[in-house]
Amino acid sequence: MSKKNDALAIDNNYTPVTPDPQYILQVNALKKYFPIKGGVITKTVGYVKAVDGVTFNLKRGTTMGLVGESGCGKTTTGRAILRLSGEKTGGQVLFNGKEVYDLNAKEMHDIRTKMQIIFQDPFSSLSPRMPVGEIIGEAVREHGIVSKEEYNDYIDNVMDNCGLQPYHKDRYPHEFSGGQRQRICIARALALNPEFVVCDEPVSALDVSIQAQIINLLNDLQEKYKLTYLFISHDLSVVEHISDTVGVMYLGNLVEYGETDDIFKNPLHPYTKALFSAIPIPDPTIKMKRIVLEGSIPSPANPPAGCKFHTRCANCMEICKTQAPEQKEIEPGHYVVCHLYDDVKGVEKNEEE
Repeated sequence: MSKKNDALAIDNNYTPVTPDPQYILQVNALKKYFPIKGGVITKTVGYVKAVDGVTFNLKRGTTMGLVGESGCGKTTTGRAILRLSGEKTGGQVLFNGKEVYDLNAKEMHDIRTKMQIIFQDPFSSLSPRMPVGEIIGEAVREHGIVSKEEYNDYIDNVMDNCGLQPYHKDRYPHEFSGGQRQRICIARALALNPEFVVCDEPVSALDVSIQAQIINLLNDLQEKYKLTYLFISHDLSVVEHISDTVGVMYLGNLVEYGETDDIFKNPLHPYTKALFSAIPIPDPTIKMKRIVLEGSIPSPANPPAGCKFHTRCANCMEICKTQAPEQKEIEPGHYVVCHLYDDVKGVEKNEEE
């Protein structure tokens, strides 16, 4: 199917997936483009392809880490999954087997309690005019999570689970430290009894010692409430610690995806190898073999033909410049999008070995 907008066609061809109950989230060929307006009559002259065909599945009760350079589309992917950035451009987002973008206003209102987000900046995401108790409890009242009689005790219990005291309810966000503000954001999300939470770089604005506390809190809450996380981060060490699976994004595409141990012990894509080479090693006797990428990320409004990474790849071949690579399963559950593995038989070869 193709959709036309001001004489510019958007390719929306994909094979729909069947809902699978073992996955809480199934993302299939998800695209999110933002129009570029220009001309005297302000018509669409192009698109910023922020998310350009992302596919992955997320099992219940697990954590998927999403990594990549700034501007690669990680945050837009998280927001598009939650339907926070308008309509999708293409693809599927199945939450508990239901297409999120097919839900009407009432159905979307009801499902909001099951899908939450923790934002990167804990200060700007909190209203400075509301006390903490109101910030956490506003959505609880809106969705009728508990009765009026149980409301105060419920909020106290949620705050206690997140390391906050009952007397904090009457204080305002500016009276708290960065770590405490992030605990407030976590409590606000947890108060709605969610099943799935997008953690959009929740520790990047915090000190290292506070980061560890917040990561441990997220782990404890996941175990207690059986939560599922999509953990977006630049910090690869944190991602390795908290994630069960990892997806590596580059310029709107998922270039590698698999179990955390497989990805970190055996990175396959040249971009993944370059990212991981920048992870600091806490041992002065070990010399780091840093892979330095030449150039900068191309514009998502005008991505290069073929493989989007070929302009910065040391292993670039002629086919990379003209033909986009397809996703291949090299090991069980370990997928890569790269022409270097065109001749690899993948799972069958590994099983024979």
